[in-house]
Amino acid sequence: MQVEIKNPRTTCYKCMSPTSTCICKHIRPFQTKTRFIILMHPKEYKKEKNGTGHMTKLQLENSEIIVGVDFTNNNRVNEILTEEKNASFLLYPGKDNFNLSKRKSLEINSFMGNNPHIFILDGTWPCARKMLKLSTNLQKLKRVSFDNKIKSKFIIKQQPDPLCLSTIESVYTVLNLLKKGDVEQCETEGFLIPFKKMIAHQLEYLFNPNNKNYRSTSNTEIIAKNLYKKNTERNIIFEQDS
Repeated sequence: MQVEIKNPRTTCYKCMSPTSTCICKHIRPFQTKTRFIILMHPKEYKKEKNGTGHMTKLQLENSEIIVGVDFTNNNRVNEILTEEKNASFLLYPGKDNFNLSKRKSLEINSFMGNNPHIFILDGTWPCARKMLKLSTNLQKLKRVSFDNKIKSKFIIKQQPDPLCLSTIESVYTVLNLLKKGDVEQCETEGFLIPFKKMIAHQLEYLFNPNNKNYRSTSNTEIIAKNLYKKNTERNIIFEQDS
């Protein structure tokens, strides 16, 4: 009996996608005044092939990823907080947060300064809340937030609400708001192209009759975001604290 040996699927180790759906040709990294520090939960780190935190890092030259849960004693995080004490912010809502969507240009410029460092918690909602609860150094940071009015394009991933955004969409929104305050002068027009290409590849896969997860084209609508399995299992961190 002859056993058929399947060739292993090769992976691009930059974007962590299969080489057949590699998005690297769409990556156009650019420089920003703002440094984005993506604090990624270990569970999110394992989702590199479709995680938008990793994709955000590829698009932004002035960014970095730090993986962990409790960052209280994280050397790199504390190094940034020490050196950039007055220019460090946490993108997370709260009672005293600075809402970029509701502030005038001069207010944004004055509050953020010329060299802001924005920390972003990248993980599901329960994971993000745990990260903040454990990380006492992050709790002391000034918070910034925004009012989202666009519908997420991340339709392949269940969300608790259509207005919830992925990490890359949130950073895109923040960058445009910082441009309004003259903190940034970068061009963001093509920032979401790799993200959109990834979604297109995923949808093509789902509707391909040759794969085991095939969805009939007679029912092409992806599960509505408001039909999320459990309210506690949220994939977005930008919402009001309870």
